[in-house]
Amino acid sequence: MFTSQRGRLAAGILAAGTVLALTGCGAGGDPLEPGSEPSGDGETIIVGSAGFAESEIIAQIFAQALEANDVTVEFAGQIGQRDVYITALEDGSIDLIPDYSGNLLQFFDEDSDAKSSEEVFAALPDALPDGFEVLDQAEAEDKDSYNVTQEFSESNGVTSLADLANLDVPLIVGGNPELAERPYGPQGLTEVYGVDAANIQFVPISDSGGPLTTAALLDGTVNIADIFSTTPSIKENNFVTLEDPENMILPQNVLPLINSEKASDTVKEVLNAVSAELTTEDLIELNGRNQGDEKASPEALAADWLAEKDLF
Repeated sequence: MFTSQRGRLAAGILAAGTVLALTGCGAGGDPLEPGSEPSGDGETIIVGSAGFAESEIIAQIFAQALEANDVTVEFAGQIGQRDVYITALEDGSIDLIPDYSGNLLQFFDEDSDAKSSEEVFAALPDALPDGFEVLDQAEAEDKDSYNVTQEFSESNGVTSLADLANLDVPLIVGGNPELAERPYGPQGLTEVYGVDAANIQFVPISDSGGPLTTAALLDGTVNIADIFSTTPSIKENNFVTLEDPENMILPQNVLPLINSEKASDTVKEVLNAVSAELTTEDLIELNGRNQGDEKASPEALAADWLAEKDLF
């Protein structure tokens, strides 16, 4: 069904994961109401999420909104990073997943010269393999961002990525392991901002800019960290997000990536309505409520958000 130049990962990548069948509900009803049966055409959409909390929250919003409109849904959460879930889309293990526009474009077209949010979105249809499509993008954006402590910023006069080339201390970068190969990773700091490659040390931290990354930045294990821009720890710790005047990191608007065969008129209408309401401020609030001792589950957060927006 799909054509792609990227090699497939090992078969059964999702076999060890838990696939949860969500209960159905009538249009306009409570997405979490047990015992009701979907009254749609019987076709099932498998909604997946990447291996971090925000993706699972958005995926739950997609899933519950679809169920509220009589679409039969199964849920496969915490699949992994983009390489893994793209393979899952290719082999039919999932049909739909939330993604981020700029990184998705660079995954399939590293040479694209699109820069603005509109340019990136316009470039995606030609970049995606046959069988994939994206629906409307949200205003909501969560992008990679390079952050330093306030002390580091002030003592070194660093407020922008453009300042790093003149830095006379070693640059110790922390981020997900795959950042080492991304166009906006250490290679991008060298090629776009002129940082001496010999002055960059990369420390892989496998928590998508989460608590481990925050701790590493605070304790000095790293002095610059890639943290998603909607992560509450940036504000909580007064981190300084370095400006990116050359737009090395592309816009990252949230959008649904879907198997074209499952993109019915109903599915498009429902997911486009979700995207029309989802904001960056929503993501920050939802992520914040998903932390701490009394954190709410992605399922509950999704249901609350849909109710707040009076959707479905």
